[in-house]
Amino acid sequence: MNSNRRRLRKIGVIGSSRPSDHGLELAEQVGRLIACNGALLICGGLGGVMEAASKGCAEAGGEVIGIVPGADCSDVNPYVTICLPTNMGHARNVIIAHAADALVAIEGEYGTLSEIAISLKLGKKVVVLPGGQSVDGVLLAANPQLAVAMAMEQVES
Repeated sequence: MNSNRRRLRKIGVIGSSRPSDHGLELAEQVGRLIACNGALLICGGLGGVMEAASKGCAEAGGEVIGIVPGADCSDVNPYVTICLPTNMGHARNVIIAHAADALVAIEGEYGTLSEIAISLKLGKKVVVLPGGQSVDGVLLAANPQLAVAMAMEQVES
């Protein structure tokens, strides 16, 4: 392997499929900041927080990997650069947790909680924005800038 190759940093964005308007704004900002920091965005590839973060990332020139629950990419949001179908339903949350170097959580319910739990079990850092699932072991951030900075710091260390 070429030692001059740069290791791509991968930040996962997880959260509600039915977020509030504020959650959508936060997700879009997080996606944009991930792209501006030269990282790849990994998400579930569908709507809600996933689509808003994907939009922010894509519009800022970034790359988005969508790990979708179905057998094909027919439901993927339009901002995903690379779609990876799993045909695993919610079990694809394990893949998202494994694929990301660190994660940012925005709002969410049980699916997000499962991704947080799996990520923490794997030793990954999870940064949660206000209104998200706050459980033992997560890092809390007051805004998207701080959330992405904290996630990137975890990847760099």
